[in-house]
Amino acid sequence: MNLILLEDADFRSECEAVVAGRRAEHIRAVLKAEVGDRLRVGRLGALLGEGTVTRVDEAAVELSVSLTQQPPPPLPVTLLLALPRPKVLRRLIQGVVTLGVKRIALFGAFRVEKSYWHTPWLAQPQLHEQIILGLEQAGDTVPPVITTHPLFKPFFEDEVSAMTVGTRRLVADPDAVTLCPAGAAGPLSVVVGPEGGFTAYELGLLREQGFEPVSLGPRILRTEQAIPALIGRLLT
Repeated sequence: MNLILLEDADFRSECEAVVAGRRAEHIRAVLKAEVGDRLRVGRLGALLGEGTVTRVDEAAVELSVSLTQQPPPPLPVTLLLALPRPKVLRRLIQGVVTLGVKRIALFGAFRVEKSYWHTPWLAQPQLHEQIILGLEQAGDTVPPVITTHPLFKPFFEDEVSAMTVGTRRLVADPDAVTLCPAGAAGPLSVVVGPEGGFTAYELGLLREQGFEPVSLGPRILRTEQAIPALIGRLLT
């Protein structure tokens, strides 16, 4: 935990906050903070700053808070991701949030199992938990917008155009002849498909919507490997 992330319910006033549970335990057991110690804190959706410990007990930690710093800039990337296996989803969400992606659209495809849409990891409390962990790791306060779109064709025909307007549109395709560009300028929209790949029909529809197929080379990567590799290459 690189940031004590405070939510609105933690605040008694604009400059006083009380944290309990996992965060308080981290402050006590890991940071070993005592009264008077200063911690790096941030308010969810707002500024970063400093929290001075004013009280520590077994139930909670009280902080005097001063927030004056802007969070780190977001990545200029909209990620359109075929819904992965549930056990992969939580790791992916946390990792993508840590990277700084602020718009994530989870969509269905022919090779996305319909049962994936019933995973509890798509429920708001579970998604919120992974978002918080990703923000804490990155030292960020601004959560992403995450939307779900179970049907491939209506999503890409009716919604994607408005969602990705003004961006360069790319789709990861291991069979593409064009190598993923490095240091791409301007905002980007990146499609990452299911681990089984897109069908020919799906790739055709993506091309119709202006998505350029690009490859990371001859190796076939898992989704959790492909996303950081793509983002790292595109933005460096």
